[in-house]
Formats: sequence, C-alpha cells, structure tokens
Amino acid sequence: MIGTMMAGDVIHLTTAASVQFLRPIFVRVIRELPERHTYHGWVWIEGYQLNAAGDALAHRELYVRRAGVRMQALPTRRPRRPVRVG
Repeated sequence: MIGTMMAGDVIHLTTAASVQFLRPIFVRVIRELPERHTYHGWVWIEGYQLNAAGDALAHRELYVRRAGVRMQALPTRRPRRPVRVG
C-alpha cells in the first residue's frame, strides 16, 4: 500500500485504483485533498494528467483506492535534434 502522496510524485492509475481507469493514466500529484470525506482506503487527489512525454494535459481531481496507486518514474525525455538552417 502506498503512503501519503507528495507534490511532484508521478503515479500510474489503472483499474486497480478505480474502475474509471479502464484506460490507464499517469498523474503528477499536486496534493491529497484531506478535507474531503472518503471511505477507508480511498483518497481524493489533485494533479495533472500527463501524456507519454510527461507534459501536463489536464488538471484533474480524482477519487482513487490508495492500494491501487502505483508510483512511477517519468519517462526520460530525448533531447530534441537541432533544426538545420540553410
């Protein structure tokens, strides 16, 4: 089971976290939302959904099962090739 998520953590959400993630997503955590009532083992998080390059696509507030959250390292970015002029 994952402990408290910290700002900047990247997590992978699948159906293990909630049935809403039939298509898994990556999220960069902003914070947990402790002021929202949840059932035991569940948590509200605020974060940014990421694309494959690690860029933010959308701001999200998500209700997830803590035991289904998986910590994830961001994919390493390949340096861009310089553009040839002339």
